[in-house]
Amino acid sequence: MHASCCCAPPESVSHTRRISYKYSGTSYPTRTTTTSSSAPEFTNKKQSTAMAPTTAAAAASSNGGGESDGSSKEWRLTAPTRGGAMAAAGDKMSIRAVRYKISASVDDRGPRPVLPLAHGDPSVFPEFRTAAEAEDAVADALRSGDFNCYPAGVGLPAARRAVADHLSRDLPYKLSSDDIFLTAGGTQAIEVVISILAQPGTNILLPRPGYPNYEARAAFNNLEVRHFDLIPEKGWEIDLNSLESIADKNTTAIVIINPNNPCGNVYTYEHLSKVAEVARKLGILVITDEVYGNLVFGSSPFVPMGCFGHIVPILTIGSLSKRWIVPGWRLGWVAICDPKKTLQETKIATLITNFLNVSTDPATFIQGALPNILKNTKEEFFKRIMDLLTETSDICYRGIKDIKCITCPHKPEGSMFVMVKLNLYLLEGIHDDVDFCCQLAKEESVILCPGSVLGMKNWVRITFAIDSSSLLDGLERIKSFCQRHKKKNPLNYI
Repeated sequence: MHASCCCAPPESVSHTRRISYKYSGTSYPTRTTTTSSSAPEFTNKKQSTAMAPTTAAAAASSNGGGESDGSSKEWRLTAPTRGGAMAAAGDKMSIRAVRYKISASVDDRGPRPVLPLAHGDPSVFPEFRTAAEAEDAVADALRSGDFNCYPAGVGLPAARRAVADHLSRDLPYKLSSDDIFLTAGGTQAIEVVISILAQPGTNILLPRPGYPNYEARAAFNNLEVRHFDLIPEKGWEIDLNSLESIADKNTTAIVIINPNNPCGNVYTYEHLSKVAEVARKLGILVITDEVYGNLVFGSSPFVPMGCFGHIVPILTIGSLSKRWIVPGWRLGWVAICDPKKTLQETKIATLITNFLNVSTDPATFIQGALPNILKNTKEEFFKRIMDLLTETSDICYRGIKDIKCITCPHKPEGSMFVMVKLNLYLLEGIHDDVDFCCQLAKEESVILCPGSVLGMKNWVRITFAIDSSSLLDGLERIKSFCQRHKKKNPLNYI
């Protein structure tokens, strides 16, 4: 396309149908169904008006695919607004995209291996290999020949029943298979839930710091985000006092992540109960991200938010990815935890079903293996993973305390991460968290996740889901980097 070509967005006609539901006397929307018709403009640089597609085709045919005067046709297509928003959000709000940019700073000719302390995928390390029972279940399902077909959009019935039974073990009521919707990992589960709740003018409450996929998906759906803070000095508890002040009649839901990514904290039963009561008062449902469920190694046990489904309706997001260390298998779920059937008249199950019917599915053979994965995986596997994470979280916490330019306000108790604050006044030539991570990658070949992408500027997230020797090496490199950039007289800069 030539630079002289002038672009304008194509006209479109939209028809919007609004669906609302009520909870505790508060009406809040769940979905907008929009149909639109639009046509891209096709503009000839030599002409002053747009040429219709049929006219353009006829002209191309009569002239052997070119213009009558021998010049080539210039085609002008306007990028869809929603797609453009998602692309922009993906660039700014994606841990993966930021990690790739920081990795580009690494000196490929350096003598030391790159240490990935930025993301939660320890599957590449032999110590974190998944359970043999899980591998056998997948192999058996694949070889059976029974799972080469398309599955139902919501998932195979046996797999849905298996997830319902699995989750019900920790709840004071039983889930049915109709409460479970299988997704292509936790990422698609987020996409489904945010998409069906998004309405023009509505907003959602997200934690800060938090997992950026929620914000990216909200941006794509034109859903306003309002942040509530997690308090570092209180073990990253939710600032409950702020929730009522930021919510209004257009607030549709609150998202909590437990065990927490990126902070590594685990919420107590008492704290979750208070969250449920605030949500009930506001008349909003709770979306609980429990992808790291049961990955806990501190004093607080894992408590599913679904335990409070009798107080407020809950949508639970979960997956195999983290507990079984198989993120590449792409198997997740959304569970409706609503024993009082508060959401029944909203037809939220139908909305999820309709969305999944026009979306992608988890691989059928992984779904076919799921019942045996959940049933046959031995406790020895989970204990081994917990022992590893307990060891590496201790190593990480002790190592961080020995690095003066970094402060860790709370020892990790769950998930695979810890958030630490950069004391930039102690460092020379480091402008912010992104600069810190880029220079660290260049000089020490250590990759960290800058806090800016998670909503906390001048913080960084460190993963300890890595073999202990590599973690020790990485922490030593971070310490060397900080010593090398230490200010000679930092007191003058406080």
